[in-house]
Amino acid sequence: METIVSYFSDMPTAHRSFLLVGGLSFFLLLEHAAPLFSKPYNKFRHTGLNIFFTLTTILINFSLAFLLVFSSQWVVENNFGIVQWLDLSLLYTAIVGLLMMDLIGAWLPHWVEHRIQWMWQFHIVHHTDQHVDTTTANRHHPGESVIRVAFTTIGILIVGIPIWVFIIYQTLSLILTQFNHSNLAFPKWLDRILVTIICTPNMHRVHHHYKQPYSDSNYGNIFSFWDRIFSTYKVVDNSKLIYGLDTHMEVASSDHLGTLLKMPFTGYRSERYYKEKEVL
Repeated sequence: METIVSYFSDMPTAHRSFLLVGGLSFFLLLEHAAPLFSKPYNKFRHTGLNIFFTLTTILINFSLAFLLVFSSQWVVENNFGIVQWLDLSLLYTAIVGLLMMDLIGAWLPHWVEHRIQWMWQFHIVHHTDQHVDTTTANRHHPGESVIRVAFTTIGILIVGIPIWVFIIYQTLSLILTQFNHSNLAFPKWLDRILVTIICTPNMHRVHHHYKQPYSDSNYGNIFSFWDRIFSTYKVVDNSKLIYGLDTHMEVASSDHLGTLLKMPFTGYRSERYYKEKEVL
């Protein structure tokens, strides 16, 4: 356990970069070999657009990383937060820290973004993707990236996790979000096993269906059981899904960089909560 703590306390930047680039490459190859959907579209343009937002996400996260590092150092030095107060062993610090960070730093902000109008305006960029694949994982407006960093910082302060647990959390979050957004024909028997604990592609794709109530379900990032606990879990035949957002199905709203960047500031007010809800 000491070796794990030592490695993740000072994880080399090159290793983190490899996980991002290597993960995208790995899942892109898997998608190509066994895609769930194989509808024709300009994959080069789609990938380029999503990589742009991936780069802005990296830039925002890198620029604000000092907040996360400072928060983690502060909670340890001041014995503040849940895991600090419980005085847990290294193993249980990791387990409790991962569980609580996934809830407070990932599930909760995702749920909130679907319910607070101005946050939803930023999150729309993620949902307008009509060809969801592993590159969709980091298709976030720069404004949403700031929102996510804010929630993550709050999570660190509440949970009280040391930096090594936070880096493990970030690593798992990166890998799982690339995995559960992938356009991979995932075996149902394997999905039934894995989805009891982690979010799988078959589970998360439902969240990207273009209409409610499916777009307001399956918010999970790493662990799947939060959606069961909070009654936001839905199971749908993935072959019936249609990606995108019913209020933004035109190409100009889903595939144009300038439009996507301006989307939160155009004064648009979503009518999604007043539309007839779909039953698949």
